[in-house]
Order: sequence, then C-alpha cells, then structure tokens
Amino acid sequence: MENQTVKNFWKPCLLIAEIGINHNGDMELAKEMVRKAAEAGADAVKFQNYLTEDFLTDSTLTYTYTSRGKQITESQYEMFKRCELSEGSLGFLKLCCEEFGVLFFSTPTNADGVDELGRLGAAYLKNGSDYLGHLPLIRHMARSGIPTILSTGMAVESEIADAAKAFRESGGEDLTLMACTSAYPTSKEHVKLRRIPMLAEKFRCKVGFSDHTQGWEAAVAAVCLGATMIEKHFTSDRDLPGPDQWFSSDPREFSELVGRVREVELMLGSPELRPSDAEIHSREEYRLSCVAIRDLPRNHIISEGDIAFRRPATGIPPGEADQLSGRKLVRDVRKGEPFKRSDFS
Repeated sequence: MENQTVKNFWKPCLLIAEIGINHNGDMELAKEMVRKAAEAGADAVKFQNYLTEDFLTDSTLTYTYTSRGKQITESQYEMFKRCELSEGSLGFLKLCCEEFGVLFFSTPTNADGVDELGRLGAAYLKNGSDYLGHLPLIRHMARSGIPTILSTGMAVESEIADAAKAFRESGGEDLTLMACTSAYPTSKEHVKLRRIPMLAEKFRCKVGFSDHTQGWEAAVAAVCLGATMIEKHFTSDRDLPGPDQWFSSDPREFSELVGRVREVELMLGSPELRPSDAEIHSREEYRLSCVAIRDLPRNHIISEGDIAFRRPATGIPPGEADQLSGRKLVRDVRKGEPFKRSDFS
C-alpha cells in the first residue's frame, strides 16, 4: 500500500474548528462561532451530537473547570444535557456551515446519531477518544460509508488496532486516525507528535492531530510530520461561560494558526525528487559542463587529460566524461569551450 504520509504531503491540511459544546446550547451563538471560524480560515467546523445518557447517568458526578477566571463546579449531567443538539439544531448548523463555506461534521455517540449525520450530508464522522473502544459504534460508522475520524487519546496500540480493524472489516474505507493527548490543555512534554508518522506507518491510513495545546506551534510541527488534519477547540470569545472556553482558540489565534500552517505547507512543497521551478534557470547557470582544457584540433582523440569541468551547464555533463575518452573530434575546439555531442564522430 502506498505510504500515506508521503502521499498526503500533496494536499493542504484540513483545518478544523472544534466548537464542540462552546455554543452552550444557544444556536445563534453557534452560528456566530461558525461565521468567525470561517473568517479565521477554518476549512471545517465540528460539533457534538451526543445523547448524555449514552455515557453518563449518575447525576451526582461533578466537574470542576475554569470559566471567566473562576473555578466552577457543577453536575456533569446538567452541563452536558444543556448542550445537546437535536436533529433540527444539527440541520440548522449544517445550513450555517453551507452559508459560510465550511464543511460540517460532528461526533455522535450512538447509531441514531450516525444516521442523523448521514441524512444531513455530514462531510465526516468523528469518534471521540473516550469512544475508541466502542466497536459496535465504529462498525456502524464504517457501514455508513462516510469518511471517519477516530481519535486515539488515552489509547494503547492494541486498542487502536482493534478500532481500525473493526472499521475496515465492516467495509469502511476512508479512515483518519487522530494523534491526541486527552489533557486540557496539553503541556508541551505530553504532546508526543512523533506518534503521527508512527500511526501512519503501522495502520496505513491518514493521520491527523487533535491539538489541545495553547498556541499554534504544535499544529505547525504536526503538519511537518505529515498530519493531514488539525483539529483545534474554537470559541468566538474566551470570556464566554463554559468549561472549554478558556483554553480554546479565539478567532485571532486560530487565524494565526491557519497562516502559519499554510506558510509551512508552502515550504514543505512536493516530495518529488526533482528541481523546483525556481531552480530550472539556476541549474543551467550554476552546474558544470565538460570543457576543453586547451585548444584541441579536429581529429584529435580525446583523453582524460583533455577535459576540465566549468560553468555553465550548456555542454556534455561531467557525469558523462568517461564516455568521451577515445572519441575523435570532428571540429576544432577552443580552450574552455564546452563539448557538444555533435563534436564527436
């Protein structure tokens, strides 16, 4: 199978604004976030169409987070419940994405959620790191035929292998694994970007990076290592209430990330082993030719001592010098003049 890491250097990295639950259940705020993500240069916007009861039923469990500079502790159940998205809300958000020219997709937590996204024409399905072991859901994603992204945060290699196998054995073809550290935010020593080429090599698929760091540096480094997607938490304003706002990228930071990634993609260029377009003229000007080391008369038999190497590369290249020895000149050649193929009988 073709090496996916090399193959995908040809394509621009897909830059995803992960709005997630930052909309706080307010669809007008969600629309505003889609607009600002598009203006910042996002290619796609991702939401979460979960059902809280799929993963949480104990209403006594709490979560403590930073919001507006304060520590907030609240019921996990209530926090997630208020941000659930109905199919109608998903349809509204899909139209918003179409209006602002970005791709729409989401993270479902059950088969019905996968089917909803299929009916809406979602560009991708995303399986969260917490659901990597939910093989029945991954199989249903595979059977949908929709390109699928599996996030690998917290996973050991065997768990990733089981998930990829379940996807492929169920008929799934378009798979992207996301290198991810499930820590919010992720400190530099825990990013582990070298997982990107390792995942591509071991699982022979596209690999992206779910970036939970602050800033743009990790995203740029991930692209250099072959990431085909970058997902970054996004908010229109870090001062909004909610658990993820404070470490999400705002429009200014996300725009800078986009600019830095596109800049490094220009520098990465194509992996083809050939001169760049900018070098074509330089190649003739700076490379060497085989030239006469002194004036040589017609009918002279060339020997190694008759040949020197000089600029420009308008004559026979140095790599063919051995082939000139023993050949007869059909014309006079002056000192320093490049040898041409037509100079020999």
